[in-house]
Amino acid sequence: MRRRAGIKRRKFQRVFLVSSCFYLLVLAFAAAAAPLVTRYSPTEQSLEERLQPPLSKGHLFGTDDLGRDLWSRLVYGSRSLLVVGTVSVGLAAGTGLVLGLVSGLAGGVVDGFIMLLMDGVLSFPTVLLAITVVSLFGYGLPQVMLAIGIVFSPVFARIVRAETMSLMTEGFVESARALGSPMRRIVRRHLLPNMMPELIVQSTITFALAVVIEASLSFLGLGTQPPNPSWGLMLKDARSYMFQAPWLAVLPGLALAATVFSSNYLGDFLSDRLNPKR
Repeated sequence: MRRRAGIKRRKFQRVFLVSSCFYLLVLAFAAAAAPLVTRYSPTEQSLEERLQPPLSKGHLFGTDDLGRDLWSRLVYGSRSLLVVGTVSVGLAAGTGLVLGLVSGLAGGVVDGFIMLLMDGVLSFPTVLLAITVVSLFGYGLPQVMLAIGIVFSPVFARIVRAETMSLMTEGFVESARALGSPMRRIVRRHLLPNMMPELIVQSTITFALAVVIEASLSFLGLGTQPPNPSWGLMLKDARSYMFQAPWLAVLPGLALAATVFSSNYLGDFLSDRLNPKR
């Protein structure tokens, strides 16, 4: 019985993994080839066709309160979502990598100061800190990417610091130091390759969180600005039509939930495969 249950569980896990990867690939392709997979501009209005339900003539997913095609807005809105998620995660990982390496290798006062700074950033609620950064630098996607990069850089910094301090006590690193290898060579040849699995796993998890924060900031009016499409903006505009046209909220909500689930599930899979001891 246990063996059968284990087989079924692995089958379900395989199905979820394939579905998650397939969804993310389709999402990335649709965002990259948006003009090829849509018939309408995401900002094109047609008041005569406003609030058309899904599967209506000429509009697969229907239209919003201004007659704009929902399929086009979903596809083009995924562009900002993926760009913000990718760039902000890259910014957070790059900043955290540098700070974590410096902290782990320097130790002493430098280590204490950097970790104190990182703990200070982590002490703030994530969304509140992102709102503060965006408010300081202005509204828009570049500011959102900067805010999310700042918010999550301490997470990467602490991971890199812990990995650096652990790897520096390993025999192959001590042998390289004894042979006179410069520190930059040790970092490039030994430290970075061995901490990369941890960074990849954390990047997939952070991407899902960045997607949620981008949608939240856009919902609050601090991210993507109208008339540019954004899933968060679409959810904001749908508040007044929850009963009259529920698909305005359901469709972007499902797309956002599927993106977060797929990214998190991929992160869990990579965590199990890249860190089998955990």
